[in-house]
Amino acid sequence: MDAIRTRAHQDLNDEPARAARLAGVDTLGVDEHIWKPSARHRDRAVTSIVDLTRDQDGRIHARLLDVTLGRSGPVYADWIRARTREFVDGITHASLDPFRGYANAIRTELPDDTVTVLDAFHVVKLASTAMDEVRRRVQQATLGRRGHKKDPLYRIRRLLSTARENLTDRGRARLEAALQAGDPGLEVTVAWHAYQELRSMFHASTPAAGRATAKRVLDSFYRCPIPEIARLGRTLRSWRAEVLAYFDTGGISNGGTEAINLIIEKTRRLAHGFRNFGNYRIRILLAADGTRPWRRQRRGSG
Repeated sequence: MDAIRTRAHQDLNDEPARAARLAGVDTLGVDEHIWKPSARHRDRAVTSIVDLTRDQDGRIHARLLDVTLGRSGPVYADWIRARTREFVDGITHASLDPFRGYANAIRTELPDDTVTVLDAFHVVKLASTAMDEVRRRVQQATLGRRGHKKDPLYRIRRLLSTARENLTDRGRARLEAALQAGDPGLEVTVAWHAYQELRSMFHASTPAAGRATAKRVLDSFYRCPIPEIARLGRTLRSWRAEVLAYFDTGGISNGGTEAINLIIEKTRRLAHGFRNFGNYRIRILLAADGTRPWRRQRRGSG
């Protein structure tokens, strides 16, 4: 740990190193994670801030910029406020999950022309969750109980979330047979089509086609007679600008932030947990600084 503290002072704490780490950042990602698993600890949630800036080839080399105690808008806002004016003015894009606290911090602390992008994975996850809620509700209404392994809708619970274009002929036949047997009101069927349409907007052939599909979703889902899909539609409409921004920014997402979270989790597991937040912070900052020292150089390079 003494060696790690020495390295952390060289790379993180002295003024030139701190300025170099924040130089050139134009895209921020933000997410939360749990650093103490026990629910007894009040400070178990932390906010991680990640650099998602693209290089000249359009690739993202995500790296952890900082981590701070707490999961809230004020926590993120305080971190941004503590940075230099030069750093804040350089931020042009910000990606986030659908958490209004972080969105408020971006709106109040970053420049007015900063483009906020809602993460595509979490948008699809919202639709998948809504579809599964419909399936479980219909299951309860038709059977009077939770699903068993031989019940039609329970047997296709995984198949429902499969991309339509990835379904085999056998899978499609299974899906149609189960829906006919267990979905008399066609609510699950409608929810499945809604889910497939939403996820297709992120797999469109062009950004313009994806944006057109997204507008259809935003303008129709909230009027759906199925309550779970209508609620999903209202949620998406409240994030309309952030959803559509995905198609105007070359597909900026929070994927790099999730990749950093995997490195953080691996570091925590290897240490068998941490009790001291200061030690935890410098460990994960060094582990997720964007370098890959274990990668071999290609022959003839360097």
